[in-house]
Amino acid sequence: MGWSAYSQYNFHKFETQSTFNSIRVAVLGGGAAGFFAAISCKHHHPDAEVVIYEKSSRLLAKVKVSGGGRCNVTHHCLQTSVLSKHYPRGERFLKKAFAQFSVPDTIEWFESRGVKLKTEPDNRMFPISNDSQTIVDCLVREVEKLGVSVFTRSGIKSFQANGEGCELVVDGGSTAFYDKVVVCTGGSPKLSGFDWLEPLGHTIQPPVPSLFTFNMPNEPIRKLMGLSVERVQVRIQGTKLQYAGSLLVTHWGMSGPAVLKLSAWGARYLNELNYQFNIQVNWTGRMKEEELRALLNEHMEENRKAKVLNRRVLGLPMRLWEFLLNKIELREDIIWGEMGNKSINRLVNILSNDVYSISGKTTFKEEFVTCGGVDLAEINPKSMESKLIAGLYFAGEVLDIDGITGGFNFQSAWTTGYIAGNLT
Repeated sequence: MGWSAYSQYNFHKFETQSTFNSIRVAVLGGGAAGFFAAISCKHHHPDAEVVIYEKSSRLLAKVKVSGGGRCNVTHHCLQTSVLSKHYPRGERFLKKAFAQFSVPDTIEWFESRGVKLKTEPDNRMFPISNDSQTIVDCLVREVEKLGVSVFTRSGIKSFQANGEGCELVVDGGSTAFYDKVVVCTGGSPKLSGFDWLEPLGHTIQPPVPSLFTFNMPNEPIRKLMGLSVERVQVRIQGTKLQYAGSLLVTHWGMSGPAVLKLSAWGARYLNELNYQFNIQVNWTGRMKEEELRALLNEHMEENRKAKVLNRRVLGLPMRLWEFLLNKIELREDIIWGEMGNKSINRLVNILSNDVYSISGKTTFKEEFVTCGGVDLAEINPKSMESKLIAGLYFAGEVLDIDGITGGFNFQSAWTTGYIAGNLT
């Protein structure tokens, strides 16, 4: 089923037959968490009247573009205690939530509905179709089958909740009353994006970007755009913030898992610095200086007559090797046998402690992740219900939860959506 095949669906509701005693549930947000919450609600409460309100004209838009259009559904990490450690914000909260619905449950849920998942070498999981549309179609089919009503172009201007129900005011002025409301409206780049929640009394942690690439407008390394290096360690200078992984040089600076994951862990600190800071790159990975110096001395003895330029170490890409030698102003014709202690020291330093100046950030592809949102201290992780207002639930990125790249943000959306939809 292609997108056009159910485009009409985006603008019409599916009628839900409700019994006299059934509850009415509104799910605010037509993204991953919203769809999963609505589906979970109908699973746990078949007679409930469930409605999804989406402010835009597109449903599951982020699912569609994620993972380069392939949708990184989850991460093959089966231990909840390990899985929760991949969330800079929300680790303790999610550890309790994952006990109810975790990666094996996600895999089983999709595969039982005909969507097989595959695990790639880095443990990211995708549909075997390599097409995010497969995930979109699966969720839409399930919502249609269960009789969930869907309204697009229907943002919520405001709502009042008193513990006995919620009255929503929808764009256009219409009003509706619901017994339960699940808020799945996603993150916002600005604090003002949460203003409509202010009357509820919940504390909002100010949103700042997470998962972004580093801009280096004044660094010559940008001329190596397209260069990828495995097992690099990147540290924010003057801090203990560091992350190891592959690194990609781009026309604007640096990206790749090492940079993206570091940006997530340092999101608030880097925002305070206004994204003006230095990084230290260890091109050897986690090799210590003493170990590296011993390796270089051994390499020097074995290659005394060879040019340093022609006989690189550690399997570094030749373009990078040439760039680093030029950066420390090493003669192009120098041979390993001519390398004295000073030259070796300079080489050790550039390989293990290469410094670059960062000035700004860039959103990673079309994906947008923020840290910040509804304070987790005010939410029950076993039910996703507000501790302040009975019958009000939260799921997804509207919460102060964010994971590193690799499928973790979708997993938290599936988990919190599933639990919220239980309405316990």
